[in-house]
Amino acid sequence: MVIGHLGKDAVVNNVNGKTVINFTVAHSEKFKDAQGNQKDKTTWVDCSYWTDRTAVAPYLKKGTQVYAEGTADIRTYTTQDGRQGATITMRVFSVQLLGGANRSGEGGNNENYTAAPAYQSGGQNAPAGGEMTEPMDDLPF
Repeated sequence: MVIGHLGKDAVVNNVNGKTVINFTVAHSEKFKDAQGNQKDKTTWVDCSYWTDRTAVAPYLKKGTQVYAEGTADIRTYTTQDGRQGATITMRVFSVQLLGGANRSGEGGNNENYTAAPAYQSGGQNAPAGGEMTEPMDDLPF
């Protein structure tokens, strides 16, 4: 499980005839170091959501807060200069929109979105691709 804000807009791809929505979530936490100083730590999770129900994709925009569940994996690699690195990836099976970014760049409107339904791969509560036809401003969340 991961809760965080999207680092960039989600990308919908077609791989071998299957649809995948790729997005990156930044999970941030605050803690105190040994000297008692407040520190922030951000962990980035690369998410792959394999689903035919792509209606959620237009709402997965940079800065949007999401909750995602899935199977996590840590991948290690060696950089060109010989250093070891690691990334956290998640194969998502459920994603829920929790909130939005400050949208002041869109007509000076500072609205935040809250509580939206979860979208699950093959789930009962996920809308079909053509069901969401209302403009974004008229959505209930």
